[in-house]
Amino acid sequence: MGANNSAKKFPAGFLWGAASAAHQVEGNNTNSDCWVAEHIEGTTFVEPSGDANNSFELWPADLDLVRAMGMNTYRFSLEWARIEPEPGFFSIAMLDHYKAMIEGCRARNIVPVVTFNHFTTPRWFALRGGWMQQEAPDLFARFCDRAARHLANDIGYAITLNEPNLAGILHLVFPPGLGEKLYAADQTMTMALSRKLGVPLFLVGNGLWLPDPERVRQHLLKGHALGRQAIKAARSNLPVGVSLAIIDDQAAGPNSKRDAMREQLYGPWLRAARNDDFMGVQNYERAVWDQNGKLPVPPGATTNQVGSEVYPPSLAGAVRYAHAATGLPIMVTEHGVNSADDKIRAGLIPPALAELQQAAADGVPVLGYLHWCLVDNFEWNSAYTAKFGLHSIDRKTFKRTAKPSALVLAEIARKNGF
Repeated sequence: MGANNSAKKFPAGFLWGAASAAHQVEGNNTNSDCWVAEHIEGTTFVEPSGDANNSFELWPADLDLVRAMGMNTYRFSLEWARIEPEPGFFSIAMLDHYKAMIEGCRARNIVPVVTFNHFTTPRWFALRGGWMQQEAPDLFARFCDRAARHLANDIGYAITLNEPNLAGILHLVFPPGLGEKLYAADQTMTMALSRKLGVPLFLVGNGLWLPDPERVRQHLLKGHALGRQAIKAARSNLPVGVSLAIIDDQAAGPNSKRDAMREQLYGPWLRAARNDDFMGVQNYERAVWDQNGKLPVPPGATTNQVGSEVYPPSLAGAVRYAHAATGLPIMVTEHGVNSADDKIRAGLIPPALAELQQAAADGVPVLGYLHWCLVDNFEWNSAYTAKFGLHSIDRKTFKRTAKPSALVLAEIARKNGF
């Protein structure tokens, strides 16, 4: 093989896969905070999650899709609300359900990348104030301990929390105007939920509005540290990390706000992650910052469903930055595009991966690439209007169908490069 060809390969043992999250695919997650929020009058959710993709039953079909694409990795999450439906009560049946999924991965030669908490929390946790409550970090650590003792043996990589760095500040990265509007609507819904349920604060795990973002951040940081400790206590050689949402932030002109924004969006979490074994990077876009703030999308740029720019080099930019800031090996735990036009997704994947391959060739330790998401699913407030999937789904029959973008990614994964 010529040097030119080998230069375009990913490292040996590279993890190729797709990602999902329990509440977004399983369906009928009736004991979760999100389910409650989806069903209140005046909810910000376009529609309830309902059956979702019925993946609680059909997870073997999802794993078969991963294998059919020639991929070797699947990221999924444990549903805390199912495993600990009441405080201190842990369901063996539910733990066994996730054990079967992990074993199902291994039987198909798929590496299970398991997120211990992907936003949703049990109803009882939210009723006590969610991540605002003083006991939140210890309650999360107790859950991690119990789950890890049952499941850690065959997990490939463990992730404590999903995108905790954006808690309370997610609105800052939305297109101008949209963030503020969503933030205000979320606050109104939270107040309505709290009143209806007769508690001081019913706080969902993935809300935009937080009464005290700094307090929540401190609790999440402590929860991550204690959660990692609990998982490591169950199995010391299991790699544990956290997944952060990282935009490819770029500076424009003098006195750019970029570095200040980076500190606000990622700083405390990048410092905390230095104690981990690896870090997950989730990237969907770039942001160009001048001295006044975020610049608008360039004229004529390809955009996603909410009007943000689709910019293939952003993935490698975010990965390079994350590694430089932490010194850690990086796993791309999410990357993709919200678009009903699959041509945009199929067009994004090759150039984004070519840039990622170059970063790996330049010495950045990139462990793998997990595309968000395997199948179109319940995308929080946007519900089923958002389309991120490599596969579409018939929501009545639950039949999954590969989109052309799935074949594009499959070809690169099978060759481990270009």
